[in-house]
Amino acid sequence: MKVQQKLAIGFIRTKINVLKLFSTRKAAEEAFRIFCTPMMKSAIKEKEVFSNSERLQFSLDGKLIQGFRCNHPQPKKILLLHGFSSSAHNFHHYVTPLTEKGYEVLAFDAPAHGTSEGSTVNAMDYSQMIREVAKLYGPIDGFIAHSFGGISLSLAMESMPQNASSKIVFIAPATETSTAVDGAFDMLGIKNDTLRTAFDEIILEKSGHQTAWFSIRRAMNHIKASVLWIHDEDDDITPLSDALKVKDDHHPNVQFMITKGLGHRKIYRDEAVVDAIVKFF
Repeated sequence: MKVQQKLAIGFIRTKINVLKLFSTRKAAEEAFRIFCTPMMKSAIKEKEVFSNSERLQFSLDGKLIQGFRCNHPQPKKILLLHGFSSSAHNFHHYVTPLTEKGYEVLAFDAPAHGTSEGSTVNAMDYSQMIREVAKLYGPIDGFIAHSFGGISLSLAMESMPQNASSKIVFIAPATETSTAVDGAFDMLGIKNDTLRTAFDEIILEKSGHQTAWFSIRRAMNHIKASVLWIHDEDDDITPLSDALKVKDDHHPNVQFMITKGLGHRKIYRDEAVVDAIVKFF
């Protein structure tokens, strides 16, 4: 962890603990805001494949969402979905092999990420963006989603047209939001039962759902698409243990690829992983 990140975490921890002295609710509201705020926007390094593509933009709840469309028009389309504190540019290496297979490739920065507007984002926001992309530029035949993009996609798929010919690749997806919240509380060093209860109440108030509802394992019961799920044994952000519970559910439309030594971020750039994904399509 970088020094700047350690300092930021220390500041956040102190702020939440001070707020809690006066109001558990205020402290929980601040914790929720932080949970939905990328710690930093991914540095944008323009990639040639995107420089030569068509730029797209649309408004979502008053915020400008920006992205790219490559190899348009084609009969089949794939949407790339990045993770938290990332951007569409980080998935540039998927574009050429997919377009060479005849796909049109779409990639957008989620709200509060990359060049899209906004300061906070949650899985409901991201899933709304996915549905809007499908409405404006679809239909979408395939999806490649990393981390936070995975949980958001699973929520979107529950209300989108799909069948066995639809294809999804989950790369180290954030399988259980409860686990993600636990990890955030541990990282910030703010373990507190009353604060966590207040945090969960905020999620319920804002979404109408309990924290545990935001679960790919739950959503998989409504996903009919063919799924390739890739996860690494050494992932310290989205633990393999959550993914293995889905594996144990034995969904006939899901195949797993378990890697070793790639962690949470190297996995989507690994050559063997990229090759397996391209072959899946």
